[in-house]
Amino acid sequence: MRAPSPERSAKAHQDSFNPAEKIPDLSASEKKAIEEQSRPNAALIHETIRAEGESELDRSVMALLLSGLAAGLSIGFSLVVEGLLHAHLPDTPWKLLISGFGYPVGFLIVVLGRQQLFTENTLTPILPLLHNRDADTFWRVLKLWLIVLAANIAATWIFAAVIAHTPLFAPEIKSAFTEISRKVIEAPFGTTLIKAVFAGWLIALMVWLLPGAETGRAFIILIITYVVAIGGFSHLIAGSVDGFYLVETGQATWADYAMRFFVPTLIGNILGGVTLVAVLNFGQVAPELE
Repeated sequence: MRAPSPERSAKAHQDSFNPAEKIPDLSASEKKAIEEQSRPNAALIHETIRAEGESELDRSVMALLLSGLAAGLSIGFSLVVEGLLHAHLPDTPWKLLISGFGYPVGFLIVVLGRQQLFTENTLTPILPLLHNRDADTFWRVLKLWLIVLAANIAATWIFAAVIAHTPLFAPEIKSAFTEISRKVIEAPFGTTLIKAVFAGWLIALMVWLLPGAETGRAFIILIITYVVAIGGFSHLIAGSVDGFYLVETGQATWADYAMRFFVPTLIGNILGGVTLVAVLNFGQVAPELE
């Protein structure tokens, strides 16, 4: 017997978990009002994201590659806007709190523009994998990860090279880029890994929250990524723009980027997104999906 599609499954769970049905004495208009005001339950959110995951796993290599390149280029605006704010603000204790509002800009472009960002994929395609638990889905997830990660990283290097080697920005703005970027390679391996776990956790939580946010999606993206910024948490793709900027301006080596940032951040982002969001949230709804 063929399993129902994620779209039908999501609709079935929406019908099954309608809170108005728990109170049989309500009129039809009252039930409708409750249904309109009710938040989506966890099972419905899970099925919505799983449906998106199945769709992403079915995309062609070229579509994933181009979307990943677009995301890597777009995320560069996080450093640009943060640097512009940083350069024009006075040197005060609250400077970080204001300049940090520049960091979400790249994420707003990427997420609302439906571009492929590697850290989002620690949740979206993992839910189909946890549901299917077969080799075919595993290899499809691995293919998606490799393509998107390679495209994201290549695009961040291109973006960093352009802002480093062109007169696009004034020297004082480039100095701000340098000051911001140095933070990605300052911490030891273990500290960066822990910071990356928190970043991966928060970004995957952001993806989990979006289906229920409706018109508040931009606000969710803004708040979550702002916390990543002011917390100094390590995000693989946004931080790669910073790391590559240091490499391109001769202030860090490729080994610094690889071992002090890329490797610990990759591990941490995957651990945070997969274990603390995908697995835990799948676990809470698994009994309801049977």
